[in-house]
Amino acid sequence: MINSPLLTNSVSLYLSAVLIWGSTWFAIKFQLGVVAAEVSLVYRFGIAAIILLLFCVISGRRLKYSARQHGFIALQGLFLFSCNYLIFYWATGFLTSGIVALMFSTVILMNIVNGALFMRTRVRPRVIIGAGFGIAGIAAIFWSEVSGVEDTADTWRGLWMCLLATYFASVGNIISVRNQKNDIPVIQTNAWGMAYGALIMMIYALFSGVPFDYDPALAYSLSLIYLAVFGSILAFGSYLTLVGRIGADKAAYAAVLFPVIALALSTLFEDYQWTLRALFGFALVLLGNYIVLRRSRK
Repeated sequence: MINSPLLTNSVSLYLSAVLIWGSTWFAIKFQLGVVAAEVSLVYRFGIAAIILLLFCVISGRRLKYSARQHGFIALQGLFLFSCNYLIFYWATGFLTSGIVALMFSTVILMNIVNGALFMRTRVRPRVIIGAGFGIAGIAAIFWSEVSGVEDTADTWRGLWMCLLATYFASVGNIISVRNQKNDIPVIQTNAWGMAYGALIMMIYALFSGVPFDYDPALAYSLSLIYLAVFGSILAFGSYLTLVGRIGADKAAYAAVLFPVIALALSTLFEDYQWTLRALFGFALVLLGNYIVLRRSRK
């Protein structure tokens, strides 16, 4: 039984991030096509930043920070709210969604390494073991795609892109931990960070000559709003709060559960058929989740 308010709140944060980001896989499909990926990211994080900044003003939250603090907030925006997403979008042009999900699940290992390097965080063996189970589970779930990967230049290009984007996301996680430890709350960091992320993508789009189009289709607008409000404001708010509370290594296990939630939704809406291998992989993911998040006897 969970009887601690703090733990209960942490569970809520974890489930919110997992369930929302697990569903954004479908919303992102409606963002690709008419509008360039970098422009869609400008819209997404620009809308999220405006909403968060207005919320901070209305609720009387502090928004003034030093130039040094803004520098670290901008770094978080660079690594977590712009470049990593754009590179992932590029990678999907070379790889299947299953391979992208598998590559992104390695963020938990990257968070362990980066946390130890930059934040002097203790390496917890059970987190490494749990991460191994989780990554193996994702590989089993998407085995048909993993085993069918062809040894081509495009495949390797996509894999390197995924690893780079995942590493950027991991660095963004660590910067968030650093910002929280330096008394910059998650809401304000995300408000300014997403504004910086949108600005970075806007500058990139302008220099690359990408047109700022807009898709008038209802599906594009609805998915954009969902990604801005739920996928950005709520999910990042929940996840980064959790990162500051339980550590970037443990919180990152949520990345292993995203594709599982996506497949569960696919089962309901797209008639996805689970195989014995996929069910075995799901069991491994749950086992890894238990190992990573269980409370220590000490």
